[in-house]
Amino acid sequence: MFLYINNITKSFGTKTALKNVSFEIEKGSIVGLLGPNGAGKTTLIRSITGITQPDNGSILLNGNTIDDQERRKIGYLPEERGLYPEMKVGEQLLYLAQLKGMSKSEAKKECDFWLEKLQLTDRKSSRTNELSKGMQQKIQFISAVIHKPQFLILDEPFSGFDPINAETIKNEVLRLKGMGTTILLSTHDMGSVEELCDKVVLIHQAQIILDGPIDKIKEQYRNGSFIVRTTKTKEDKIQSPNFRIQSSTMKEDTIEWLIEKTNKEMDNNGFITELMQHFQIISIEEHLPSMNEIFLLKVKNDNSNIHE
Repeated sequence: MFLYINNITKSFGTKTALKNVSFEIEKGSIVGLLGPNGAGKTTLIRSITGITQPDNGSILLNGNTIDDQERRKIGYLPEERGLYPEMKVGEQLLYLAQLKGMSKSEAKKECDFWLEKLQLTDRKSSRTNELSKGMQQKIQFISAVIHKPQFLILDEPFSGFDPINAETIKNEVLRLKGMGTTILLSTHDMGSVEELCDKVVLIHQAQIILDGPIDKIKEQYRNGSFIVRTTKTKEDKIQSPNFRIQSSTMKEDTIEWLIEKTNKEMDNNGFITELMQHFQIISIEEHLPSMNEIFLLKVKNDNSNIHE
């Protein structure tokens, strides 16, 4: 296993930030680190990078304790961006790359590569504070990946980007994964999680409440709902003991229904037969819950258990 986190606990005074947190990340995968604000995500990231030392537990990278040498294999894009405002872009990237152990010639080569790739070559001699927010974020991203890290931690990497630049960075993240980089992605953007991640780890109240591959999690939380496209119906009220209409959307000449099968003993053939008594069906497909729906459900249920 590439990254192994075992029973991490961290407290600040009387506040428990992490409680017996354990999970693993496979090499070359993208893992989404999810959780509400204050759940413990930042403390976990800082524990991995060595900014904060956990009270108990262990963190291994490639089977090794993360010392200064191992830490050079990590790239980190923090949510709180931290570039030097008066420093020129090229000089800043060279400086940060050399801090990670790159030679000056290798750092210059990678600097030029990334500036060209993200269309910032003409800004190489600009000071950071002369750049737009989006350009600064691109420079911060370059600073996290310029030394070709084996493990890349991205904390809200798409925040503040317009759709075009967000797509550009997403493509680069996928390209880095294709080259073997292992990535931990902390974000509230569930669309990006579904688009990029292989598995998710959901932290709430300092503990992990969900951990696993996205496809298996969706299968686990399937609730018997279907998307049914039909011609317009003349019936004002459609009722059945076997299904419940959750929502409907009017199209030009069709209606798209979200329908939950409430009779769990009924097989899908019987369910479709039942629907055909009420609708002229054009198409039907099972609706798997989105990660956003699962996130809200898990956190809500966990809050309920805490207050009971």
